[in-house]
Amino acid sequence: MNKTIAVIRGDGIGPEIVNEAIKVLDAVAAKHGHTFTYDEVDMGGVAIDKWGDPLPQAMLDKCLAADSVLLGAVGGPKWEGLPGPQRPEKGLLRLRAGMGLYSNLRPAKLWPQLADASPLKPSIVEKGIDFMVVRELISGIYFGEHKTVEQNGEQVATDVMLYAEHEIERIGRIAFETARKRRHKVTCVDKANVLDTSRLWRAVMHRLQPEYPDVEYSEMFVDNAAMQVVKDPSQFDVIVTGNMFGDILSDEASMITGSIGMIPSSSLGDGTRGMYEPIHGSAPDIAGQDKANPIGTILSAAMMLRYSFDMAAEADEIEAAVNKALDDGLRTADMMAEGCTLVGCAAMGDAVTARL
Repeated sequence: MNKTIAVIRGDGIGPEIVNEAIKVLDAVAAKHGHTFTYDEVDMGGVAIDKWGDPLPQAMLDKCLAADSVLLGAVGGPKWEGLPGPQRPEKGLLRLRAGMGLYSNLRPAKLWPQLADASPLKPSIVEKGIDFMVVRELISGIYFGEHKTVEQNGEQVATDVMLYAEHEIERIGRIAFETARKRRHKVTCVDKANVLDTSRLWRAVMHRLQPEYPDVEYSEMFVDNAAMQVVKDPSQFDVIVTGNMFGDILSDEASMITGSIGMIPSSSLGDGTRGMYEPIHGSAPDIAGQDKANPIGTILSAAMMLRYSFDMAAEADEIEAAVNKALDDGLRTADMMAEGCTLVGCAAMGDAVTARL
């Protein structure tokens, strides 16, 4: 198979972790006879410095022409003082919108080797943590109207949360279809006791539910869901929710798994092309020091093979190689434990590659 991958190394530790994911992808390609061609794309702070724009149109066009996109991380304190439309994160929002990536799939999985690193009590951890947050990505309050005006002598800010039925239906279908590949349970998380948008979410989900009689469906208010994620995460299989609630809950879910450096994610729309990235930030404090954990990016590459390239066996091999590296006691600084061997970013990438 011949595939073109748009590679966004980005800022901070982004170039380091992407290097290791590419190392693993190249090993997979050599083993299975595939060809992966990488097209370099500037986005985020590096694009601002080079082009004066967090995502120039020419860079977006490269992503649209590729079979999929692999992203490291964007942003950092260097660019925090810029106006909103010029900040690195704006490039990410424009990329999602430009590619029509309306659904973000973020697994919350505790690797057994890292059980002691979870902040939850052992009695909770031993029940298992393995669920997926399906987050709507290009609508809701992040994409509604934002304005600040002066009213009665003071500043008044407004952010509009807007959802249309078709936007809810397409993300709802993603959730139900994802559950069919897992444990057949969907929980819709909202604030239907307060918000009209949430009541519309429920109405659309109720309409979809009869099409998936094999999937158990339930609903939960977001404040309760935030508590239940730490009280008993084993009850969840697939959580589907809006943009802002998903942003918050998926970060909470990542922290109970022991290390944010281990969590991959995929952003998908219609068709097979997607964007794949680890969930952590650019970590400028350790950039260039070979301290970053590349596993989240490596597992993101595995998700790309699985969801965009229909290479399930190759994805399984990458995940098995990561598991073996952890079994062998290799740890980066963020997940180091007594009795394990501390390795750097490049060495961890080499270790996973070797175990392929």
